[in-house]
Amino acid sequence: MPRSLLRGGRPSAWSALVPVVAVAAGLLFATSGRTAQGTDLRAGEVTELSQLIEEREAAVVRQAQQLGSLQERVQLLTEQAAARNGAVAEAQAIGATGAVPAGLVPVSGDGVVITLDDAPQRPDGSLPGNARADDLVIHQSDVQAVVNAVWAAGAEGVAVMDQRLVSTSAVRCVGNTLLLQGRTYSPPFVVTAVVDAAAVEAALDASPQVGIFEQAADAFGLTFEVRERSEVTVPAYDGGLTLQHAVAP
Repeated sequence: MPRSLLRGGRPSAWSALVPVVAVAAGLLFATSGRTAQGTDLRAGEVTELSQLIEEREAAVVRQAQQLGSLQERVQLLTEQAAARNGAVAEAQAIGATGAVPAGLVPVSGDGVVITLDDAPQRPDGSLPGNARADDLVIHQSDVQAVVNAVWAAGAEGVAVMDQRLVSTSAVRCVGNTLLLQGRTYSPPFVVTAVVDAAAVEAALDASPQVGIFEQAADAFGLTFEVRERSEVTVPAYDGGLTLQHAVAP
Protein backbone atom coordinates (compact mmCIF):
# COMPACT_ATOMS: atom_id res chain seq x y z
CA MET A 1 0.00 0.00 0.00
CA PRO A 2 1.39 3.44 -0.87
CA ARG A 3 2.72 5.46 2.10
CA SER A 4 0.41 8.39 1.33
CA LEU A 5 -2.72 6.24 1.93
CA LEU A 6 -1.80 4.70 5.29
CA ARG A 7 -3.56 7.34 7.43
CA GLY A 8 -7.30 7.21 6.80
CA GLY A 9 -6.86 6.55 3.07
CA ARG A 10 -6.47 10.34 2.27
CA PRO A 11 -3.55 11.73 0.25
CA SER A 12 -0.99 13.88 2.09
CA ALA A 13 -0.62 17.61 1.50
CA TRP A 14 2.71 17.04 -0.31
CA SER A 15 1.22 14.56 -2.77
CA ALA A 16 -1.52 17.09 -3.52
CA LEU A 17 1.03 19.84 -4.20
CA VAL A 18 3.12 17.78 -6.64
CA PRO A 19 0.81 18.35 -9.65
CA VAL A 20 0.60 22.07 -8.82
CA VAL A 21 4.40 22.39 -8.73
CA ALA A 22 4.71 20.49 -12.00
CA VAL A 23 2.20 22.75 -13.74
CA ALA A 24 3.92 25.88 -12.42
CA ALA A 25 7.31 24.64 -13.62
CA GLY A 26 5.87 23.91 -17.05
CA LEU A 27 4.45 27.42 -17.29
CA LEU A 28 7.82 28.90 -16.25
CA PHE A 29 9.70 26.94 -18.93
CA ALA A 30 7.16 27.92 -21.56
CA THR A 31 7.35 31.60 -20.62
CA SER A 32 11.16 31.53 -20.68
CA GLY A 33 11.13 29.87 -24.07
CA ARG A 34 8.77 32.46 -25.55
CA THR A 35 10.88 35.31 -24.09
CA ALA A 36 14.18 33.92 -25.34
CA GLN A 37 12.79 32.88 -28.74
CA GLY A 38 15.69 30.50 -29.18
CA THR A 39 18.36 32.91 -27.92
CA ASP A 40 20.51 33.09 -24.80
CA LEU A 41 18.71 35.30 -22.30
CA ARG A 42 21.92 36.38 -20.52
CA ALA A 43 23.68 37.19 -23.77
CA GLY A 44 20.63 39.14 -24.84
CA GLU A 45 20.89 41.37 -21.77
CA VAL A 46 24.56 42.08 -22.50
CA THR A 47 23.77 42.88 -26.13
CA GLU A 48 20.96 45.21 -25.15
CA LEU A 49 23.25 47.06 -22.69
CA SER A 50 25.95 47.45 -25.34
CA GLN A 51 23.41 48.77 -27.83
CA LEU A 52 22.07 51.19 -25.21
CA ILE A 53 25.56 52.58 -24.57
CA GLU A 54 26.15 53.04 -28.31
CA GLU A 55 22.78 54.75 -28.73
CA ARG A 56 23.40 57.11 -25.81
CA GLU A 57 26.89 57.97 -27.07
CA ALA A 58 25.49 58.74 -30.54
CA ALA A 59 22.86 60.96 -28.89
CA VAL A 60 25.59 62.80 -26.96
CA VAL A 61 27.49 63.47 -30.19
CA ARG A 62 24.35 64.83 -31.88
CA GLN A 63 23.54 67.02 -28.91
CA ALA A 64 27.13 68.30 -28.78
CA GLN A 65 26.85 69.36 -32.41
CA GLN A 66 23.58 71.14 -31.68
CA LEU A 67 25.14 72.81 -28.65
CA GLY A 68 28.06 74.05 -30.75
CA SER A 69 25.70 75.58 -33.30
CA LEU A 70 23.66 77.28 -30.57
CA GLN A 71 26.78 78.62 -28.87
CA GLU A 72 27.96 80.15 -32.15
CA ARG A 73 24.55 81.74 -32.58
CA VAL A 74 24.59 83.13 -29.04
CA GLN A 75 28.10 84.52 -29.57
CA LEU A 76 27.04 86.26 -32.78
CA LEU A 77 23.97 87.80 -31.16
CA THR A 78 26.02 88.89 -28.14
CA GLU A 79 28.57 90.64 -30.35
CA GLN A 80 25.78 92.38 -32.26
CA ALA A 81 24.21 93.54 -28.99
CA ALA A 82 27.60 94.70 -27.64
CA ALA A 83 28.10 96.84 -30.72
CA ARG A 84 24.89 98.73 -29.88
CA ASN A 85 24.89 98.66 -26.07
CA GLY A 86 27.77 99.79 -23.85
CA ALA A 87 26.54 97.80 -20.84
CA VAL A 88 26.53 94.58 -22.86
CA ALA A 89 30.02 95.36 -24.17
CA GLU A 90 31.29 95.91 -20.62
CA ALA A 91 29.76 92.66 -19.40
CA GLN A 92 31.25 90.83 -22.36
CA ALA A 93 34.71 92.20 -21.57
CA ILE A 94 34.41 91.13 -17.93
CA GLY A 95 33.32 87.65 -18.98
CA ALA A 96 36.23 87.35 -21.42
CA THR A 97 38.74 87.74 -18.58
CA GLY A 98 37.55 84.44 -17.09
CA ALA A 99 37.34 82.52 -20.37
CA VAL A 100 40.88 81.12 -20.22
CA PRO A 101 40.84 79.79 -16.63
CA ALA A 102 37.33 78.45 -17.25
CA GLY A 103 38.61 76.49 -20.26
CA LEU A 104 36.28 78.15 -22.75
CA VAL A 105 39.00 79.10 -25.25
CA PRO A 106 41.79 76.92 -26.71
CA VAL A 107 45.32 77.41 -25.40
CA SER A 108 48.68 76.65 -27.04
CA GLY A 109 52.30 76.65 -25.97
CA ASP A 110 55.09 74.50 -24.55
CA GLY A 111 53.77 71.37 -22.92
CA VAL A 112 53.73 67.60 -22.53
CA VAL A 113 51.90 64.64 -24.01
CA ILE A 114 51.48 61.71 -21.61
CA THR A 115 50.37 58.28 -22.83
CA LEU A 116 48.98 55.49 -20.65
CA ASP A 117 48.19 52.10 -22.15
CA ASP A 118 47.37 48.52 -21.18
CA ALA A 119 50.08 45.89 -21.19
CA PRO A 120 50.39 44.03 -24.52
CA GLN A 121 48.76 40.62 -24.65
CA ARG A 122 50.95 37.55 -25.02
CA PRO A 123 50.32 35.37 -28.11
CA ASP A 124 49.34 32.41 -25.94
CA GLY A 125 47.11 34.52 -23.67
CA SER A 126 49.16 33.76 -20.55
CA LEU A 127 49.80 36.29 -17.79
CA PRO A 128 53.32 37.39 -16.78
CA GLY A 129 54.60 36.20 -13.41
CA ASN A 130 52.05 36.47 -10.62
CA ALA A 131 49.98 39.06 -12.48
CA ARG A 132 46.21 39.10 -12.48
CA ALA A 133 44.20 40.24 -15.49
CA ASP A 134 43.31 43.35 -13.48
CA ASP A 135 47.01 44.24 -13.18
CA LEU A 136 47.44 44.56 -16.95
CA VAL A 137 44.99 47.39 -17.63
CA ILE A 138 44.96 51.13 -16.97
CA HIS A 139 42.65 52.11 -14.10
CA GLN A 140 40.76 55.26 -13.26
CA SER A 141 43.15 55.92 -10.37
CA ASP A 142 46.11 55.87 -12.78
CA VAL A 143 44.62 58.47 -15.12
CA GLN A 144 43.42 60.61 -12.21
CA ALA A 145 46.84 60.53 -10.52
CA VAL A 146 48.56 61.74 -13.69
CA VAL A 147 45.95 64.47 -14.27
CA ASN A 148 46.28 65.67 -10.67
CA ALA A 149 50.06 65.87 -10.99
CA VAL A 150 49.76 67.88 -14.21
CA TRP A 151 47.40 70.35 -12.51
CA ALA A 152 49.76 70.54 -9.53
CA ALA A 153 52.54 71.51 -11.95
CA GLY A 154 50.60 74.65 -12.87
CA ALA A 155 49.10 73.61 -16.21
CA GLU A 156 47.35 76.35 -18.15
CA GLY A 157 45.09 73.84 -19.86
CA VAL A 158 44.66 70.03 -19.74
CA ALA A 159 42.86 67.64 -22.07
CA VAL A 160 42.29 63.91 -21.85
CA MET A 161 41.91 62.49 -25.34
CA ASP A 162 40.11 65.32 -27.16
CA GLN A 163 38.19 66.59 -24.12
CA ARG A 164 39.22 69.78 -22.29
CA LEU A 165 39.07 69.33 -18.53
CA VAL A 166 37.27 72.00 -16.50
CA SER A 167 36.31 72.34 -12.86
CA THR A 168 33.29 70.05 -13.27
CA SER A 169 35.04 67.33 -15.28
CA ALA A 170 35.23 63.83 -13.79
CA VAL A 171 37.54 61.09 -15.02
CA ARG A 172 35.80 57.72 -14.68
CA CYS A 173 36.58 54.26 -15.99
CA VAL A 174 34.17 51.40 -16.65
CA GLY A 175 36.35 48.33 -16.96
CA ASN A 176 39.24 49.52 -19.15
CA THR A 177 37.04 52.08 -20.95
CA LEU A 178 37.30 55.76 -20.08
CA LEU A 179 34.04 57.66 -19.61
CA LEU A 180 34.51 61.41 -19.90
CA GLN A 181 31.81 64.03 -20.33
CA GLY A 182 29.34 61.66 -21.94
CA ARG A 183 31.79 59.98 -24.33
CA THR A 184 33.70 56.72 -24.08
CA TYR A 185 37.31 56.04 -25.04
CA SER A 186 39.47 52.94 -25.23
CA PRO A 187 43.19 52.89 -24.36
CA PRO A 188 45.73 54.20 -25.03
CA PHE A 189 44.71 57.25 -23.01
CA VAL A 190 46.47 60.50 -23.93
CA VAL A 191 46.81 63.48 -21.59
CA THR A 192 47.85 66.74 -23.26
CA ALA A 193 48.77 69.84 -21.27
CA VAL A 194 50.14 73.33 -21.82
CA VAL A 195 52.62 73.34 -18.94
CA ASP A 196 56.29 73.52 -18.07
CA ALA A 197 57.73 70.05 -18.71
CA ALA A 198 60.24 70.23 -15.85
CA ALA A 199 57.47 71.12 -13.41
CA VAL A 200 55.44 68.13 -14.61
CA GLU A 201 58.37 65.76 -14.10
CA ALA A 202 58.80 67.07 -10.55
CA ALA A 203 55.08 66.76 -9.79
CA LEU A 204 54.97 63.20 -11.15
CA ASP A 205 58.00 62.23 -9.04
CA ALA A 206 56.38 63.76 -5.94
CA SER A 207 53.05 61.92 -6.35
CA PRO A 208 52.72 58.68 -4.31
CA GLN A 209 49.85 57.55 -6.55
CA VAL A 210 51.92 58.02 -9.69
CA GLY A 211 54.75 56.13 -7.97
CA ILE A 212 52.45 53.13 -7.44
CA PHE A 213 51.41 53.27 -11.09
CA GLU A 214 55.05 53.42 -12.24
CA GLN A 215 55.83 50.30 -10.20
CA ALA A 216 52.94 48.49 -11.90
CA ALA A 217 54.11 49.72 -15.30
CA ASP A 218 57.61 48.34 -14.68
CA ALA A 219 56.33 45.04 -13.30
CA PHE A 220 53.60 44.26 -15.84
CA GLY A 221 54.58 46.11 -19.01
CA LEU A 222 52.05 48.94 -18.89
CA THR A 223 52.86 51.97 -21.03
CA PHE A 224 53.65 55.26 -19.26
CA GLU A 225 55.34 57.78 -21.54
CA VAL A 226 55.92 61.47 -20.84
CA ARG A 227 57.02 63.43 -23.92
CA GLU A 228 57.99 67.09 -23.94
CA ARG A 229 56.60 69.15 -26.82
CA SER A 230 57.60 72.63 -27.97
CA GLU A 231 54.04 73.27 -29.18
CA VAL A 232 50.80 71.66 -28.04
CA THR A 233 47.21 72.84 -28.35
CA VAL A 234 44.46 72.09 -25.86
CA PRO A 235 40.97 72.60 -27.30
CA ALA A 236 38.28 74.72 -25.71
CA TYR A 237 35.65 73.04 -23.54
CA ASP A 238 32.54 72.60 -25.67
CA GLY A 239 30.16 70.98 -23.18
CA GLY A 240 27.27 72.38 -21.21
CA LEU A 241 27.89 74.85 -18.39
CA THR A 242 24.66 74.45 -16.45
CA LEU A 243 25.32 73.46 -12.83
CA GLN A 244 23.57 70.17 -12.08
CA HIS A 245 24.38 69.69 -8.38
CA ALA A 246 25.70 71.91 -5.64
CA VAL A 247 26.32 71.71 -1.90
CA ALA A 248 26.38 74.77 0.32
CA PRO A 249 29.75 75.23 2.10
